[in-house]
Amino acid sequence: MPYHHLALAARDIHAIHAFYEGLLGFELVKVEIGPLPGGGWGKHFFYRMDGDDERFIAFWELHDTPTQEQHVFDLNAAAHMPRGTNHLSFQVATVDELHAWRKRWNEAGLDVLEIDHNWCHSVYTFDPNGNFVEFCCTTGQFSAEDREQALRALDEREFNPSPPPVLRKEWPAVGAG
Repeated sequence: MPYHHLALAARDIHAIHAFYEGLLGFELVKVEIGPLPGGGWGKHFFYRMDGDDERFIAFWELHDTPTQEQHVFDLNAAAHMPRGTNHLSFQVATVDELHAWRKRWNEAGLDVLEIDHNWCHSVYTFDPNGNFVEFCCTTGQFSAEDREQALRALDEREFNPSPPPVLRKEWPAVGAG
């Protein structure tokens, strides 16, 4: 079952809008405004991805909540996880499209990490909330052996690393030292 939307709180909705619509091209199509359970009120902004009226990413701009001073907007900082563990990943169709995104992000002043994982190829950067955002292209297929290994990993207690990535490269922002 595909998802309808992913919703996250926003530290600065204007920076989020500039990133997700201005840079990524997701289109703001709907805002709902209303009270929040437990107090306060919020604006819920919905961004359509690739013109698809079935898939959205949404952001909350929260106001007057009882815990407002304690809000943490970076998913990993909030969960006390290593940076990048929780992240957003969006599909692209080709590796050439992936490289175009890497270049666009660099030219927009963002650092980019590129990894070819052997079965998918990805570029990563951070959004204005500090969340890792990935664009990913599946480049391989899965075998029955992959499935069996994945099922075994559910119960394995040993560290058994995957093969190293084919490529891991950091691309500093254009003009960065």
